[in-house]
Amino acid sequence: MEKHAAVIGSGVMGHGIAQLYALAGFRVSLYDLQEAFLMKARASIEHSLSLLVAEGVIAEQSRVAALEHIVLTTDLRAAVSDAEVITEAVPEVIELKWELFEKLEQYARPDAIIASNTSTFSIARLIEKATTPQRFIITHFFNPAQLVPLVEVVRHEKTAQEVVHKTMQLMEEIGKSPVLLKKDVPGFIANRLQTALMREAFHLLAEGVADAAQIDTVMKDGIGYRWAFVGPIETADFGGLDTWKRVMDNLAPELDSSTKAPAIIEERVAEGKLGTKTGAGIYSYKDTSVSEKLRVRDEQFIRLGKMNALINKFRY
Repeated sequence: MEKHAAVIGSGVMGHGIAQLYALAGFRVSLYDLQEAFLMKARASIEHSLSLLVAEGVIAEQSRVAALEHIVLTTDLRAAVSDAEVITEAVPEVIELKWELFEKLEQYARPDAIIASNTSTFSIARLIEKATTPQRFIITHFFNPAQLVPLVEVVRHEKTAQEVVHKTMQLMEEIGKSPVLLKKDVPGFIANRLQTALMREAFHLLAEGVADAAQIDTVMKDGIGYRWAFVGPIETADFGGLDTWKRVMDNLAPELDSSTKAPAIIEERVAEGKLGTKTGAGIYSYKDTSVSEKLRVRDEQFIRLGKMNALINKFRY
C-alpha cells in the first residue's frame, strides 16, 4: 500500500517538507489556501530537485518520480483524509493552528499522526484545545527543510509512545537526523543555542569589535566550519575540560546578558529594514540577487551533505 503524507502550508518550510516525503516514496498532498501559493511552491520544489540532480545527489528519474508523487490541493479534507502523517506548516499564529487542528481531528484518520513544524509554541500550548492529544507531536525542521538534516522532535506527556516511536522512524526514513527532546523548553535546543550565539554576535557588532562581514566570516570559516562535524560539547572534551573551565570562568562575566533583541535590530525593524525581504537589513541587498545567493547557499549545503555522508560511511 502506498504511503501517504499531507503537508498543510506550502510556504518556505512546507514545500521543503513535502519534497522530502516525495523523495522518500510517499504520495504527498500539499495543501494551501490559494492555487497561486501552490504554483509558487511547485516551482520552488522543481528548482530544488534540479539542484540535487545537478549536484549528483539524485538521478533524473528520482526528480521526475518525486514531482509525480506530489498532489497540490486547496481541499483540506481531501488532502488529509487518508494520510498517515500530517505536518502543519502554517504561520506561527496560535489561533490559526487551533482552528486547523480542530478540522484535522475531524477529517484525518483516527490513527494519523498530527505533527507541527512550530518553532515558537510548546506542545502543551498547541494541544490546549485538542480532543485527541495523544496523536500530536512537534517535528521542527530547519530551513531549508529539504537540505538541513536536523529535526527536533518534541512530545507531550499525553503523546502516545507509539506516535513518538513512529515519528522518529518516519524522520529517519525521509533522511533526517531526529533528536527527541527529554523536556519541552522554549526555543527547543537549536534556537536556544543559535539565539545565545547571535546575541553575542550583535553585541560585538554594537561594541565596534568588528563589522558584520568580519563577524560572519569568523562564524563561517572558524566556529561553523568545525561545528559541522564536532559539536560544542565534544569540542570541550577534545580541548580538555580543565582548559574550557578556565576559558568559561574568564569569559562568562564578559559576555552580553541582555534579555531582549539588540538595539540595532529594533532600529532596523522600526525603519522597515527587515533583511532580504525588503532589500536591506544589517546588510544592503540593493545590488544583490537574493535568489542567486540562496542558490549558492543551497549548493553549498548539498556539497556539505555529500561530504558528511562520505565521512559517516567510512567512520567505522
